[in-house]
Amino acid sequence: MTPLFLEYGYSSVNHVGEELCGDKVECITEGDKITLVLADGLGSGVKANILATLTSKILCTMISSGIDIDECIETVIQSLPVCKVRGVAYSTFSVIHVDKSGKGYLFEFDNPQAIYIHEGVCSDLERTELNILGKKVYRSDLALCEDDVIVTMSDGVIHAGVGAILDFGWNREEVKAQLDRVVKPGMSARCISCLLTAACNDLCLDKPGDDTTVAAVRVRKELRVNVMVGPPVDKSKDDFYIERFLSDGDKKVVCGGTSSQIVARYLNTDVKAELTTDDREVPPIGHIDGIDLTTEGVLTLRKLLVLSEKYLSPNDLSPKYYKSKDGASLLADTLFEKATHVKFFVGQSINSAHQGLPIDITMKLKIVETLAANLRKMGKVVELFYD
Repeated sequence: MTPLFLEYGYSSVNHVGEELCGDKVECITEGDKITLVLADGLGSGVKANILATLTSKILCTMISSGIDIDECIETVIQSLPVCKVRGVAYSTFSVIHVDKSGKGYLFEFDNPQAIYIHEGVCSDLERTELNILGKKVYRSDLALCEDDVIVTMSDGVIHAGVGAILDFGWNREEVKAQLDRVVKPGMSARCISCLLTAACNDLCLDKPGDDTTVAAVRVRKELRVNVMVGPPVDKSKDDFYIERFLSDGDKKVVCGGTSSQIVARYLNTDVKAELTTDDREVPPIGHIDGIDLTTEGVLTLRKLLVLSEKYLSPNDLSPKYYKSKDGASLLADTLFEKATHVKFFVGQSINSAHQGLPIDITMKLKIVETLAANLRKMGKVVELFYD
């Protein structure tokens, strides 16, 4: 049975005119458990951002450290004051704490009720009302299955469109209906959160009257991808290097012309190159029997790095799926959306074809290392091997 993996994603839009978001998402992965906190500071701007940041940091750190949830919530409630005018807490929050088997809990304090997606259909979780220091906190016990998703949100979601397209904003049933329409099988947590946030932004005509954040956690199967970037310095080690690259992993990707040639030779086949590409900035891809994806090297990876920065931005609401068939887009779909674990096999041989060009081994290594760092920020498990 393929092991399960916990992935998360979130996206935000700021209150119109504000540089800082009054919502904050914090996530910590410890062993086989993930803790995600979405905090919503009262109001907007700097004050709301500071309060939401404090709330999310305190809760996420304490809960991931194994401290009892009641004690964690008491600490936050006692640490943050209550607004003298409105009589409400300065920060609300939703907490997801779950392990890879899908067992865990959800705690909610004054945020909109989370949405549970099971078998592609939105529903409600059973909730138990608790009283902690005079505050109503709701607990839901989780027993998630493969491809189940928990979607949490700030109140900017249910207020979307107020004073613009809608008189009173979305109600919760309409939000669920929207998710039922747009969520497709296999869609990542980041993609789901982005689609819902984008819909809220559309309802506000790109001028949100409140900070709006959606954060999701999804239980999914592991998918391990091996990526070979360049041949080893010692040519006599080519076969050993390729054997290690091919020895495990669910998908194999080769980046670079020389790498493609030595892999094809090892597999006793040829590289079949395509003549066209969907993006003029990215060279055409190739095909090797037994390899899932074959691309050019540094230029494609450089474009992939740009796509990774865009993918990571919580304020970028463009779709997180890739329809283009150029090498960088195909790599992005494989590594950002599909992969859970990524191994880079980085050969440090100097490519003679790059002589006279502003491309050297240092640049390639820097691109790969930055890509690896960005993939880790996406929640992937990344390893680097150098030869």
